[in-house]
Amino acid sequence: MTVRVVVADDQELVRGGFAMILAAQPDIDVVAEAGDGVEAVVAVREHAPDVLLLDIRMPRMDGIEAARIVCAETACRVLMLTTFDLDDYVFDALRAGASGFLLKDVRRDDLVNAVRVVAGGESLLAPAVTTRLIHEFASRPAARPGAAPGALDVLTARERETLQLIARGLSNAEIARTLVVSEHTVKTHVSNLLTKLGLRDRVQAVIAAYESGLAVPGA
Repeated sequence: MTVRVVVADDQELVRGGFAMILAAQPDIDVVAEAGDGVEAVVAVREHAPDVLLLDIRMPRMDGIEAARIVCAETACRVLMLTTFDLDDYVFDALRAGASGFLLKDVRRDDLVNAVRVVAGGESLLAPAVTTRLIHEFASRPAARPGAAPGALDVLTARERETLQLIARGLSNAEIARTLVVSEHTVKTHVSNLLTKLGLRDRVQAVIAAYESGLAVPGA
């Protein structure tokens, strides 16, 4: 299967470099390049790529707004590019639907792997990003004790446990060991809870867990 990619960055040399690296892979096809958020949205609508490699800070329309539009209108998955791992816009981009983050100084092999991972339906959420998410929720007023996360009522008890562990940053293998079940069973729980909650991936699941009060910073 060939992964179709649109590369969007306002710096021509950066954009061209990423496009060249990706296009050199036999299973990746760079179908378009874009110099700003507006062009990125147009390119996605026109070419229907699997992955949009998208810079956060761009003229006319920034990457966050572009990601929000793309994720709302299409099945294209968004992989964000940022200069700093603690970029102020990381949280907003995740809320917009981004499936992962890469620093612009990413190694060639890591760039290629990230595109393949995101195209395969997984999220690329580094520990540093998970930490930032938790800090964001920790800075908010605490949820009322006993407040029922009504949005999660559709989940089974085991699916709720799985979601709590996802929010702690555990991998499927680690969740399997914690719950004393097979990794295949965990994958089934993850797939079911994402479907029931209408979420795109684990990144969105982490956000849902904290916003609902199911997961609490520091717990």
